[in-house]
Amino acid sequence: MSATTKIVVLGGGYGGVEAAKKLNKQYRKNPNVEITLIDKNPYHTLLTELHEVAATRVEPEAVKVSFFKIFGGTKVKVVIDEIEGIDFEAKKLQSDNYEYKYDYLVIGAGAQPEFFGIPGVQENSFTCWSLEDALRIRDHVEDCFRRAAREPDREKRMRFLNFTIAGGGFTGIELAGELFERRDILTQEYHIDPSEVRITVIEMKDAILPTMPLKLQKKSQKYLEKNGCDFMLGTKITGAKPGLVTLEGQDPIKTETFIWTAGVHGSEFTSKVELTKGSVSPSAGAVQASPEGIHGMAGCHFDDDEMCVAGQRGRIKVNEFMQSVDYENVFMVGDMIWFVENDTLLPQIVETALQTAHTAAHNIIADMERKPMKPFKSNYHGHMVSLGSKVGVAHVGGMSFSGFVALGIKHLINLHYLFGVAGVNAVWEYIRGQFLDVKNGRTITREHLSYKIPVYWAVPLRLWLGYKWLSEGLDKVSTGWLNPGPDGILNPSPNNIFLPGLTDEISAATSATPGDSGVWQTSILSEPIGIYEWFAETILSIHPLVAYGAQAGAVIAQVFFGICLLAGLFTFLAAAGSIGMSGFFIVSGWGNVELYWYMTAALVLMGGAGRGLGLDHYVMRWLKNWWNSTWIAKRTYLYTGEPRS
Repeated sequence: MSATTKIVVLGGGYGGVEAAKKLNKQYRKNPNVEITLIDKNPYHTLLTELHEVAATRVEPEAVKVSFFKIFGGTKVKVVIDEIEGIDFEAKKLQSDNYEYKYDYLVIGAGAQPEFFGIPGVQENSFTCWSLEDALRIRDHVEDCFRRAAREPDREKRMRFLNFTIAGGGFTGIELAGELFERRDILTQEYHIDPSEVRITVIEMKDAILPTMPLKLQKKSQKYLEKNGCDFMLGTKITGAKPGLVTLEGQDPIKTETFIWTAGVHGSEFTSKVELTKGSVSPSAGAVQASPEGIHGMAGCHFDDDEMCVAGQRGRIKVNEFMQSVDYENVFMVGDMIWFVENDTLLPQIVETALQTAHTAAHNIIADMERKPMKPFKSNYHGHMVSLGSKVGVAHVGGMSFSGFVALGIKHLINLHYLFGVAGVNAVWEYIRGQFLDVKNGRTITREHLSYKIPVYWAVPLRLWLGYKWLSEGLDKVSTGWLNPGPDGILNPSPNNIFLPGLTDEISAATSATPGDSGVWQTSILSEPIGIYEWFAETILSIHPLVAYGAQAGAVIAQVFFGICLLAGLFTFLAAAGSIGMSGFFIVSGWGNVELYWYMTAALVLMGGAGRGLGLDHYVMRWLKNWWNSTWIAKRTYLYTGEPRS
C-alpha cells in the first residue's frame, strides 16, 4: 500500500454517495487519504421519484442533485467517466482513456431492469430506471395524445390512448397514479374524451404492492380503479411485438405504450467484472443500455456499434462485511449485491443501499485502523408509495397510513434524506420542485403555494414602499433626527433625542404618530410594550450616545431602504428590513396602522420584485456566482443554484 491510501467509490447512487460521505467524515482532515467518486453522470439521481418526471409532474432538475453540490466542501474528488473494466490484481479501474488506482474499492454500480428472457419485451417496452428513461416516457406519452387527436381511425386512435404497465410493484403503481393525473391534463389540452384513455396494470401475482399489508393493497387498487385504472392480476406476459403485448390465455393488448417495471437484476457492469455472482440473470444475453442509459428500447434507434450484450449479468456475492468474496479490499453496496440474511435475499431498495454503504464504509475504516469489522444487520423502517400527487399509502414503524398523511410521510422521508446529502440547499430545491413550482395543482397543497405573481405587478408596490420610506427618512433628517446637538456625535444632547419613551413630552405623545400630512394619527398601541419600556428606561434614557445611535440608525435605515426599493437593489434585504423597522415602531408605541401595509407589501417584495425593472437583475446574478464559489457556501451547502469553481 502506498503512503497515501486511495479509496475509490464507483457509482454515485444512493449507496455510493452514502459511503463517500461517511468516509469523508472520518478522513476529511487526513492528508494521507484520498477519496474519489466516479460516475458517468455529473449528478446523483433520485431514482424513487423518476415516475414524477415521466408523467411531467416535476421537471428533470427536481430529481437531480449534482455531485459538485454534494461534495463541493469535502475532500471527495468527483470524476465523471465511464469505467469499462477493473483489474483487481493490479488494483486499478480502466475507462477508455484513463486508469484509476485504488487501495480500497467500493462498487455501487446499481441494477438494471430484468426482462426474464421474455421474447420481444426489451425491444418493445419502455423502462423507468434512469432519468433518460423517464424523459423518454414523458415525451412519448404526450406524443401519443398528439397523434390520437388527429387520428380519425378509432382502432388506431385507441392504440395511442392505451397505456400498459407491466408490474404491480412500487414503480408500476406510482406510474399508474401519475399517468391518470397526466391523462386529465392532456385530454383537456387535446380535446379527447377521457373515457377513451385506458391505463392498465398487468401483474403476474394475485395482488399489487406485495410487501404492503393487505389493507393498503386493497386501498391502493380501489383508489386507482376509481380514477380509471384497470388491473389484470394473475396474468402472465408471454411476449411483445411492436404495438402488441401477448398474454398467457388471454387476448393480446394493442398499445403503443408498454412500460416494463417488473423487476431488476444485476447491471450491465456486473457482466464485465470477474467476481463471484450469487445468481445470474435469466436474460443473460439481453441487449443492454447505451451510455445514454437506455434499458427498454421502444422508440429508440441504434447503430450496431451503439448496442451491447450484457453477458452474465448478476448480483455480486458478498460476505457479512459487505466485502467481495474474492478480494478483501473490494466492497459492494446497493442493488448489485447478493447477500442472504435470515434466509431472505436483501431487497433492492433505498434502505438496503444506505445501510450496506454504512457497513462497507465502517469496515474500510476499521481495516485501515486495524480494528474489528462490523457485520451487516438490516434495520428496515417501512415503505411509502404515492398514488399520484395528492394521496399515497405507507407502512412505517409497524403502522399503516393512507391518503394525505401517507404522502406527507414520503415527502418528510425525502427531505430527511436530502438534508443529509446536501443540507438546506437540497431541501429547499425539493420544496420548490414539489410544492412551489408545480403546475396544474399536482401536489398535496394543490395550487395554494404554486401560483406565481408576475413580477411586473410587484414593481409599482416596490416603488410605493420605497417612496414612503425615503420620504419619511428625509422628513426626519429635516426635523433634526441626525443632529446630535452642539457637543457633537460623541456627546449628543438629550434634547435632540426623539425616540419614544425617553422624555415626558415624547411619552405623552406615544399614543399618536405623525403622518405625511403633518396631523397626528392614531397609533396601533396605546403605549409601548413592556420590553421596549424596559429598554428605553434602563438603556436609552441613561446612555444618550446609545439612544442617538439607535435614532440615527433608524433614520439612515429608512433612507437606505427607500433608495434600495426605488432602485430595485438588494430588494430582499430592504423588504426584510422594512418588516423589522415596522415592527420596531409598533412595539415602541409609535406605529400607526399604515405600517401594516408596509409589512404586507414587504412580504410580497421578498419574492424577487427587484429583478423586474431593477438593479437586482444584474447585481444578484453577480453576487450569486461569487457566493457559490466561496468555501463557506461549499462547506455549508448554502448555494443559490450550483457551486462555482
